[in-house]
Amino acid sequence: MRIFRHLEEIPAGFGPSVASVGNFDGVHRAHRSVLGQVVERARQLQAKAVAVTFDPHPARILRPESAPRLITPLPVKIKLLQQDGLDALLILPFSRDLSLTPPRDFARTVLAEMLRAREVHEGYNFHFGHKAEGNVQRLAEFGKEFGFEVRVYKEMRLRGCPVSSSSIRKLLVAGNVATAHHLLDRSFSIIAHPGRGRGYGHKYTVPTINLERYDELVPGNGVYVTRTRVGGETFDSVTNIGNRPTFGEESFAIESHLLNFREISLTADTEVEVSFLKYLRPEQKWPDVDALRAQIALDVRRARRYFHLLRVFSTPD
Repeated sequence: MRIFRHLEEIPAGFGPSVASVGNFDGVHRAHRSVLGQVVERARQLQAKAVAVTFDPHPARILRPESAPRLITPLPVKIKLLQQDGLDALLILPFSRDLSLTPPRDFARTVLAEMLRAREVHEGYNFHFGHKAEGNVQRLAEFGKEFGFEVRVYKEMRLRGCPVSSSSIRKLLVAGNVATAHHLLDRSFSIIAHPGRGRGYGHKYTVPTINLERYDELVPGNGVYVTRTRVGGETFDSVTNIGNRPTFGEESFAIESHLLNFREISLTADTEVEVSFLKYLRPEQKWPDVDALRAQIALDVRRARRYFHLLRVFSTPD
């Protein structure tokens, strides 16, 4: 997949293409359904399959006080989009100047002239251009003017829940990582580096890995069954998200206890990925460290049983 970070990077004569424009935060089931059709149609038309997205998220420029935390930061989004068979990804730097682009100018310049789009595939609620004045009806009108067809996709629902980035954010904030998994079609995960912990895990309970500050979306405070990848090794794990109230000095932290722990190499640059599988319980303040230690032992037993059942039911006959 070729990556263009400015319109000027698109080579002359690029295309023809089949394109889809969106934020694609989460790269969830609905996104992948649309992009799968983009790729299929591009192959049929002997065209390039292209996704167009923005960095930063437009809300961070237009409404910074209410901008959402990202489900998938840009490097993760690129990695996921690479798996969908796209030929190219255009990442437009979002700015106030770009936000002032009239919808017709965006359709003409980006889709018709630069990408030479023959088809554009969008969800039913797609909006674009200055003040989001463009919608799928206007896009279809521009398509007739500039020579591309528009395919519009209905809302996807799974078990009664809309498959959308906003739905997934709400589920994760509520700690419902299992339903979020179904909408994403994969476990929600965060990728960061080890942080400098205060030694609580090692000193009072069990060895843990503390993550550095992470400013994008994380599940709601609580304890989760997780898998934690440390560099090239993956461990079953239990992860706590919260303020560690038992110790009296609240500060937000993400701490993973690795099951079946063995000595591993860990530096400040080691990549750590925590994938959230199941919510266990809310974060609590315990009367003393012994009570906390006993609860962690119970959490570990529940997690071990979860992984045991997971492997039993996923093992073919």
